[in-house]
Amino acid sequence: MVQVEYYNRKEVHFSVPQELLKGKRHLTPEEIDILKRNLNHNEDDSWDNFYVDASPDCFDPELIHLSFFTGFVVLGKFKAATVTYNDLHLTVGIIRSRLSNVVIGDDCVIRNVSYMDNYRTGNRVILFNIQELCCTNHSKFGNGILKDGEPEAHRVWIGVANENDGRRILPFENMLPADAYIWSHYRDDQELLDRFFEMTEYGNDKKRNTFGFIDDCAVVKNCNIIKDTKVGKSAYIKGAFKLKNITVLSSEEEPSQIGEGVELINGILGYASRVFYQSIGVRFVIGRNCQVKYGARVLNSVLGDNSTVSCCEILNNLIFPFHEQHHNSSFLIATTVQGQSNIASGATIGSNHNSRSPDGELFAKRGFWPGLCSDFKHNSRFASFALVSKGSYPYEMDIPYPFALVSPAKQEDNAISIVPAWWFMYDMFAITRNKSKFTKRDKRVIKKQFIETDPFAPDTMQETLEALDRIIKLTAQYLLEEKNEIMDFANTDEKIYQSAKNYLHQNPDADFTLFDSLCQKKYGAQINKPAQAYKMYRKIIKYYAICTFINFCKALNQDYLTIDLLTRIRKLPLYTEWENVGGQIIPTEKVKELFELIKARKINTWEEVHDFYKYCECAYDEYKTRHALYLLEKLYSRPVEDFSIDLFRNITDDVSVCAYDIYNAAFQSRQKDYTDYYRNMTFRNKKEMESVIGSINDNDFLKNLRKETVQFTNDITTIFQGLIK
Repeated sequence: MVQVEYYNRKEVHFSVPQELLKGKRHLTPEEIDILKRNLNHNEDDSWDNFYVDASPDCFDPELIHLSFFTGFVVLGKFKAATVTYNDLHLTVGIIRSRLSNVVIGDDCVIRNVSYMDNYRTGNRVILFNIQELCCTNHSKFGNGILKDGEPEAHRVWIGVANENDGRRILPFENMLPADAYIWSHYRDDQELLDRFFEMTEYGNDKKRNTFGFIDDCAVVKNCNIIKDTKVGKSAYIKGAFKLKNITVLSSEEEPSQIGEGVELINGILGYASRVFYQSIGVRFVIGRNCQVKYGARVLNSVLGDNSTVSCCEILNNLIFPFHEQHHNSSFLIATTVQGQSNIASGATIGSNHNSRSPDGELFAKRGFWPGLCSDFKHNSRFASFALVSKGSYPYEMDIPYPFALVSPAKQEDNAISIVPAWWFMYDMFAITRNKSKFTKRDKRVIKKQFIETDPFAPDTMQETLEALDRIIKLTAQYLLEEKNEIMDFANTDEKIYQSAKNYLHQNPDADFTLFDSLCQKKYGAQINKPAQAYKMYRKIIKYYAICTFINFCKALNQDYLTIDLLTRIRKLPLYTEWENVGGQIIPTEKVKELFELIKARKINTWEEVHDFYKYCECAYDEYKTRHALYLLEKLYSRPVEDFSIDLFRNITDDVSVCAYDIYNAAFQSRQKDYTDYYRNMTFRNKKEMESVIGSINDNDFLKNLRKETVQFTNDITTIFQGLIK
């Protein structure tokens, strides 16, 4: 409702915060005359509300034209100079603008700003062609806090992972996806949730004294509405339609950008992130080095670092780092996707109308890759690096097999098909390229949290070990049903399990299928190539363990493991359960330890939580090494000290073969692009093909992989040298 309040201009008084007036002075009569002659107007006829830099020759009134001033106006150094940003060259000064209650830094350009109220700027700021730039005295800049007198209904929550707000969290300026994860996915501990709330309010004095701020070297031009917005250093904002109640984190090293037609409301934009071309964000936290473009909609979501989304719709999601979604025909609703993910065109992943209430969820561990035109029924859950074939999946799924290919049922009332360890059997190039690919994409200058990009890591190895156990149990069930002679003397659960394990060892190329009833509601799943998957899973666990031992020895300048080193490793804490916490792999016990420290008020701020993540990162290599020893001993059901020479040789031979298999499979996977008839038929000759897609011999990844493989296989031959009796 529009209200009008009449007042006497001659009786207006302005209260200026005294800390703003240090080094400032009032205008001289001559300066006032020049300002008036340049057709400037002031609500205060005396111009006593106007303060300028007190240093000699630091204020030139000729630089201010055709402008109107109300409230207080405090200016920094205003001398004749040109401020340049790319091809934009503007003279320092204030022209055709209306300013109220502002503090302007040194050497700033304010031109054609129709309304600027309650804002302060740093130095060398350009404000050019802006319709409205204002800030209320109770702004939160996208943070989930409240000021004095505000009702709880005004608090901004983000409803991640579930459309019914059952996992809602409060945004804050330095939020990481890890913070959003621990808040949204541990909902059974009310005391912990209360502490998260308190930590978000920590440092909030609740005073209604806020003002908008635009930091040094920021450029804001050709924008409509900017309200309750804080803009960091060196940010570039051009043509934005509406920015309201947001923080734009930006620095000279990591400048952020906002482009044409963008609307951002109630959120935090991370350092070095870019939002362009009619994109919309409402109730969001967007991480470092992200791109949101081409009309993408990010609503009620947290988007992790190094992610790119364009054209698509993302609603009520918690997304970890390295997420890719580029297609207008895809949407992602009510999910937790743990990063290194790629959502294909036509993939429609949402909980709407799947139950009596839109409260379904999808949980996908890292490496999730649904195929073209895939749709899913919520609730569903996927292990790490699950590749899902194109198709419609009308029933809920729970896929516990990492690195698997999931294919739809041939008919609606059939089991789905799963090939465990598919990536390692059929597309080694893609899976082994992951680590280097994501490392190159990590453009963060400041890495607030470590992100694990290696497919061989404790979380995936934990899943692999569990998948091995599941295959053995399903094989036992299959052999009993088939009345296989290997089970004739298996009269206890332990003997049944061991007999099935022996069968898989002795028949690595056996051609049979298993049935897993839990993988899909109602019709289950057919597990294809289980013997081959069993063999491959064991190989990659051994490969991971040896890699970890070699890295551990190199860190200590040791050539191989010794009994003393083995004793040292055994003294390290053993963690067998791991979680992906915002991209960082942390033992579950350490996560629980963090919670106890928070509830005991030994950790009271989110920065201290981030310090705990750093502490876990520092100990990560040691935790991994102890875990690798546990896995190796689990595979062979005995301590390493009891391994025979033949067993050590078997392990090193297997891992050497695995290393060269990885290289050869990666090479052959890529080589198909050069030898396949259908890949070549659009080129007139080989020279044209190589000019378009490059030569396989120039592939940097393959060249580095070859070099690393040679070095690794050399290291393998000696790693157990100190343990052989």
